[in-house]
Amino acid sequence: MTGAAEPYATGGTTAADIAVVDLDESGWPLRPTREGPRPVPAPALTAHLAERLAPPPWATDIVVYVHGWQTSQRSALGALRALLALVERQRAERPGLYPALARRVRGTGAWGAGVRGTDARGTDPQGTNPQGEGGPAAGMVGPGVAGAGVASVGRGFVPWPVLVRWPSRSLPSLGGYRRIRDRAHAMGTHGHAARVIGQLLGCLDEQRGDPRTAPVLASRGGQYLHLVGHSFGCRFLCEAVQWAAAPPGGTLGWSTPAPPGQPFTVDSMLLLQMAAPRDAFAATFTALAGAPLRGPVVATYSRHDRATGFWHLRAERRAGIGYAGIGTAPAPVSGIRMRDAAEAYPHDALDHRFVSVDAGEVFVRGRGPAGAHSDHLRPETAHLLLSLADHTR
Repeated sequence: MTGAAEPYATGGTTAADIAVVDLDESGWPLRPTREGPRPVPAPALTAHLAERLAPPPWATDIVVYVHGWQTSQRSALGALRALLALVERQRAERPGLYPALARRVRGTGAWGAGVRGTDARGTDPQGTNPQGEGGPAAGMVGPGVAGAGVASVGRGFVPWPVLVRWPSRSLPSLGGYRRIRDRAHAMGTHGHAARVIGQLLGCLDEQRGDPRTAPVLASRGGQYLHLVGHSFGCRFLCEAVQWAAAPPGGTLGWSTPAPPGQPFTVDSMLLLQMAAPRDAFAATFTALAGAPLRGPVVATYSRHDRATGFWHLRAERRAGIGYAGIGTAPAPVSGIRMRDAAEAYPHDALDHRFVSVDAGEVFVRGRGPAGAHSDHLRPETAHLLLSLADHTR
């Protein structure tokens, strides 16, 4: 993990931060030293996470993002900034679609518009490709920042982002895809990634506001926890949520009962172009049906995604979720289409344990071997994430 959170936008009186967690090839966190990044000593892991993962008091929601294949550290940071910029723009332009996100209890600051092309130092913070090496260039940076004095109690929408980075670069070939697939699997199973990210989520859950302090029954107090993964990053999140096991917090937004015996409760999980077989939830991530997950597991797919179609088919002899959607799962799978950014998602469209979202008319851009695998940074994606946050309330 970096020694301090990284500023991702200007436009207000206070700079918002992205907390960055860097993992090595075994899934263990790194910390900066004079000799370069070094593994965090095992006895210090809990204290290390607790010290760096304290959600700021102005945040209403925590968004944990894990990137996928062919993404450099710089591109991963740029991708999260771009997603947050799209989220803020979508909410500013269409506030009526998210009525539960429009309310505030107290505070004088505002969540401002993003600044294009510069970070807090006035430099270009993301290079030319925030989507990873296979995606198109984009010149956007993150959303605005919470103004001074904001102290939210589960109202409005002021997200605090946490970025998990891992070594995902390889040659854009079948051999490269297999190498990163095997690395991601090893990191999450024989390695440390599932336990470390699980502890990260548990740490966030311990430090976010107490849900029992809500001023009204219509909304949970404290801070909501959303997981967003792309490509192989989706596997890490699924493995981390499965790993957990102690009493949860819980929310009021979804109909699914809070699972007993879990250490934290996640309010929503958005899996963008997941690089895993269609039966992964029935064969590998079987515990998600009763995992510490209060909201739905929502996975997008597109027939234009060559990474989880062409490459995944050749590497694993079956198409991936990102190409063909969720197949079998331990609970019924609801299939819907990805909606236009101006079209609302009804609560009952998303209130299922597993939701497979056909994004074949939206995720269409991309050249080279990955196709549209990295075309997930779209207004429609921001709309889906905001709809999940809204319905969580």
